[in-house]
Amino acid sequence: MNSDTLSAYMHLPKELLLVIVILMLAWFLMGLSRKLIRMLRSYMNSRASSIEETRRIETLASVLRYTATVVISLVAGMLALSELGISIAPILGAAGVVGLAVGFGAQSLIKDYFNGFFLLLENQIHQGDVVEVSGKSGLVEDITLRYVRLRDFEGHVHYIPNGLITTVTNKSRGYAYAVIDVNVAYSESIDKVYEIMRKVSEKLRASEAFSAKIIDDLEIVGVQEWAASAVVLRCRFKTATLEQWGVRRAFLRYMKEEFDAHGIQIPYSHMDVTLYAGLDKQGNVPEFQLVTQRDKSLEHA
Repeated sequence: MNSDTLSAYMHLPKELLLVIVILMLAWFLMGLSRKLIRMLRSYMNSRASSIEETRRIETLASVLRYTATVVISLVAGMLALSELGISIAPILGAAGVVGLAVGFGAQSLIKDYFNGFFLLLENQIHQGDVVEVSGKSGLVEDITLRYVRLRDFEGHVHYIPNGLITTVTNKSRGYAYAVIDVNVAYSESIDKVYEIMRKVSEKLRASEAFSAKIIDDLEIVGVQEWAASAVVLRCRFKTATLEQWGVRRAFLRYMKEEFDAHGIQIPYSHMDVTLYAGLDKQGNVPEFQLVTQRDKSLEHA
């Protein structure tokens, strides 16, 4: 700082000099708080034992930065007003009255902050999770005390106030299950289909792309349902988090290839079953059915 600048500051009123000092101190504290939060985040990340802990640390660091900025700004603003001769006591009193009046009309906003605080305190959601809240599913891009920001599979961004969140379905914790329903025709052998399912499972687990994503062997639950045109067989894989969808798609793809190779019939939908009812496995219509269809045609002639 040169002598001219110092001289100019010396001729400023004392109150204005104090305001400048307060603002500079506030600016310094904001920078210091951000640096300390970064250091704390780096230290905690180095000791984190899982991806979930890392995500939680990133979320808490973001909230701490926001809180520190708000608190420092408010304190600096009140001190600056006080040095300028503006009494902050009436302002605080008026703020209390106004806050009480606004509180009745902004209960949802207060609820957002309370819910957001407990969402973070209880570690229900953090950045990078895939969750379902308030009927919306997606990747958590940001979470504050006010809202949760999600991006869904189509790229749409949803801002959900924390006060509207009553149930959180977190799909990113620990492990997941890829639940798969396989539909086969009633004429097929269920034991043979089970054998093919286990063969495909072994193929997936042996592949380089899925060996680390599948935690345990295929679990065949059994016959889930007798549908209108198919027997529904249910199975599931225990997978790493967020890998259940890719494992499910790959399993169904390989099952289709194996079904084609072994001649296993994949049933038509219920809408088409009347067109194909009575066909044998080669797709031929039995002779008695041809006679029945001819007789019906003669009745309408």
